[in-house]
Amino acid sequence: MSDTSILIIEDDEHIGQILTFILQRQGYQTTLAADGLAARKAIDSATAPPSLVLLDVMLPYIDGFELVHIIRQREGWQDVPVVMLTAKHTEKDIVRALDQGANDYVVKPFQPNELLARVRRHLREPA
Repeated sequence: MSDTSILIIEDDEHIGQILTFILQRQGYQTTLAADGLAARKAIDSATAPPSLVLLDVMLPYIDGFELVHIIRQREGWQDVPVVMLTAKHTEKDIVRALDQGANDYVVKPFQPNELLARVRRHLREPA
């Protein structure tokens, strides 16, 4: 599983550290981008797309909705699963994220085991 890479885009340092820890403990390779500009740079400079993107909605500089659009426009990234991770939980926000091309939507605060189950589901791995 060590070739399974996850791009984490999260501006809250504590949540970013938690996500990195729980995903690495499961054997995933992780890259953390702490804001929208860092995420855009990571997307633009990647030699290969990640296996999955965990994406916060409310980010400095470039928000998660715009980043989903950027990811979907990037050659080779069209089928990368994108899981939005956010405190915004109105139906309008969820519909907007899914319409933009997100595959799933997890509301903060999240339960680590539920998040891992969703990650596995999108990576089509056995539980």
